[in-house]
Amino acid sequence: LKETFSFTTDATAAVKGADMVYTDVWVSMGMESEKAERLKLMQPYQVNAKLLSLAKPDAYFMHCLPAHPGEEVSAEVLASPQSIIFDQAENRLHVQKAILAHLARHRN
Repeated sequence: LKETFSFTTDATAAVKGADMVYTDVWVSMGMESEKAERLKLMQPYQVNAKLLSLAKPDAYFMHCLPAHPGEEVSAEVLASPQSIIFDQAENRLHVQKAILAHLARHRN
């Protein structure tokens, strides 16, 4: 297994040949006053069908939710067969329950 990590500001280069494409919201809570500026700056990085088509044909799309269709990701990608966001959310729920169970068992 050959593992690599690289950093780029070029969305096309970042996605090309990727197994997984992951994004998050561009405007976090408390940053609403910066929304217009952030959306304008980040628009070239939107995960849309054109960008996702550069990844491997069997690549998956993930997002930690809640997503904002039309901002960081297109509605088309969110609804695509490549999107596994609801499986991701379900798995996160099970992990959170396991952590709570562990903490409850080991509270002293």
